[in-house]
Amino acid sequence: MAVERTGVYPGTFDPITSGHMEVVRRSLRLVDKLVIGPAINISKGPLFSLEERIEIIKDDISDFPQADRERIEVVPFEGLLIHFARKVQASVIIRGLRAVSDFEYEIQMANMNARMEPAIETIFLMASDRHQFIASSLVKDIARLGGDTSQFVSKRVFERLKQKFGRH
Repeated sequence: MAVERTGVYPGTFDPITSGHMEVVRRSLRLVDKLVIGPAINISKGPLFSLEERIEIIKDDISDFPQADRERIEVVPFEGLLIHFARKVQASVIIRGLRAVSDFEYEIQMANMNARMEPAIETIFLMASDRHQFIASSLVKDIARLGGDTSQFVSKRVFERLKQKFGRH
């Protein structure tokens, strides 16, 4: 019997964007189980609380086919990613790349993780051209300044951003 391949897709997801969701969909083609790991990272000063981010992620995957939803788990983590990956018995860490500028940082992280745990591989998924420019920080800035973020996030996230910034 084949061993189940578990992947971890970590991030702040503040908020989760269309680009993140593309990585989730594509990751499901590569792994049997996907653990989406919203990071507990107070230093980044998230707009949404951890509980809100978890709820938003679960809301966004609720439209996936049931067979895919059953293969996804949302588990927050704090501390080193490699420790979290070991804890959930992941064999791969999945990272989305938007641009060459992401690559430099991500390759350093992948190499450090490989040194600490050689059995866990890092897989990079390049964003499609329609999602390359989307960053959660830019989405928040647009929303904060009263702009339309509907093309960058799901309808649910769009509504939550409007509520956060008092634009009803």
